[in-house]
Amino acid sequence: MKELFLLRGLPGSGKTTLAKSLGGEHIEADMYFVDTETNEYKFNARDLPKAHKWCNHVVEVWMESECEKIVVSNTFTQYWEMNEYYELAKTHGYKVYSLIVENRHGGVNEHGVPTEKLEQMKNRFEVKL
Repeated sequence: MKELFLLRGLPGSGKTTLAKSLGGEHIEADMYFVDTETNEYKFNARDLPKAHKWCNHVVEVWMESECEKIVVSNTFTQYWEMNEYYELAKTHGYKVYSLIVENRHGGVNEHGVPTEKLEQMKNRFEVKL
């Protein structure tokens, strides 16, 4: 069975850690900002739409290659942000699991997202059952 896991949560909640433990192919938009030569993270807010488009494209390529398990760990604070992934899953026959990862372990915000930005993300976080 082909599976797509969408891991949602605020920075520092443990999305990446959980993603790695699930196995399969793992991607997140933040990977777009990692310099492949120096392995240095260089975030640029202007490029965030490009990063998400890139992430979605990689998932599409993996689905076309029929990877059995794909894990996407992005904040996905709003439900609509997952829509393209749900559409890809439908097109390519993947079962989708959407998991909310909470920071109940005092996780570290590795990318230095400012406190005020974290609060904004927290306040707009949507759950649709």
